[in-house]
Amino acid sequence: MLMLREPVPAHWLPRVLSDIPAVLIDHAHLERKAATSAINLQKYRDLYGRVDELNAIAIEELQHFQLVLALLKRRGIPFGQPIPSKWISGMMRSVRPGVRFQAIDHLLVFALVEGRSCEKFQMLGEALQRVDAELAQFYASLVESEGNHYATYILMARGIDAAEADRRLDFYLDLDAQLIREPNPLPMLH
Repeated sequence: MLMLREPVPAHWLPRVLSDIPAVLIDHAHLERKAATSAINLQKYRDLYGRVDELNAIAIEELQHFQLVLALLKRRGIPFGQPIPSKWISGMMRSVRPGVRFQAIDHLLVFALVEGRSCEKFQMLGEALQRVDAELAQFYASLVESEGNHYATYILMARGIDAAEADRRLDFYLDLDAQLIREPNPLPMLH
């Protein structure tokens, strides 16, 4: 169960459905960044014992990246430049310095990225059933994985310091709610 405090804005789904090629390019970049993020988490001493789990997440994210690249190729959509996400940038700006705090904050930010992806992939899977069965099935197939990554990252943060992780999760849930309400005219996942 996702602990999100603000629903996806009503204008998000029609916007992304209006430009699926742009969404697929954005999605490819997000999967690539998610794999890199899982690898980068391995630098934290508090996560040395979780390297196998982080590698598994990175591998799964790279597999998703490859799947999106294959979709782009089949549909004749050239892989393009990433567009920075104001939502992700806003979340990342709040990561605190200090190794232990930084590890907890990164885990929680990545958890919420995965949580929002889980939510949005489910919405896309349902909405696309009527217009693009292949893409509907693809997005539906990713929901469980994204939800698992969300839970794993929260549990890892709690494994470092449960009280601090819960306090910061409360902060990030409020920040997520604030940032998701900010208008974004671009057809992107986050």
